[in-house]
Amino acid sequence: MPIPTPHINAKKEDFAKTVLMPGDPLRAKFIAETFLTDPVLVNNVRGVQGHTGTWKGVPVTVMASGMGIPSIGIYSWELFNFYDVDNIIRIGSAGALQDDIKLRDIVIAQGACTNSSYVKSFGLGELATYAPIADFTLLSKAVEAAREHGIEAHVGNILSSDPFYTPEGHSKNDEWKRMGVMAVEMEAAGLYANAAYAHKRALAICTISDHIYRPEDNLSAEERQSSFTQMMEIALDTAVKMAELDK
Repeated sequence: MPIPTPHINAKKEDFAKTVLMPGDPLRAKFIAETFLTDPVLVNNVRGVQGHTGTWKGVPVTVMASGMGIPSIGIYSWELFNFYDVDNIIRIGSAGALQDDIKLRDIVIAQGACTNSSYVKSFGLGELATYAPIADFTLLSKAVEAAREHGIEAHVGNILSSDPFYTPEGHSKNDEWKRMGVMAVEMEAAGLYANAAYAHKRALAICTISDHIYRPEDNLSAEERQSSFTQMMEIALDTAVKMAELDK
């Protein structure tokens, strides 16, 4: 595919080796303006903003993924396969399933279960069940960065769900909870599958924005956009640690 791609209007060299991917373009803009030194807008096709700057002297790109596996599937595929990006760290929100996980807690997805048919597109066969998992190096560096910030993140399985809304009586939240799944979001499994296919690295770090079983625990859209600073700093410091490995 030629560069620019249909969804990214940038040159290959416009992107850093590590890209942070929030779902919301406004969150990407907030991160770039708040944390990065000398950020430059490198993509704005369909309003999906991508900014490249530096954090602690290390080049980092922050670019939105949109909502859902089909959307992050497009952007991460193009970044991995056409823009030579090595690491993508999803930073987003998730709804907690487990009783001991609280609002604003951080979960790091070691694995990503899914009810999506996306992974079937990799030709593994109708009876095959592929288990999308995070890259261990990214995972271990993110846990290390979290502890340096005084945060003991929850590490384990999450669910990447295609539906946001389900008809009454058709939710499987009780079953996923019973299997130890920590939280629900909508993107990680597709990102992990793309990374596996491209032999690249991926990780999802999420802040709990609501609790599935405690509906009174809920953050507003404005709070989701700008208050997840701990998660953002953990992801940025993980990018620095990955750059140090390549020296």
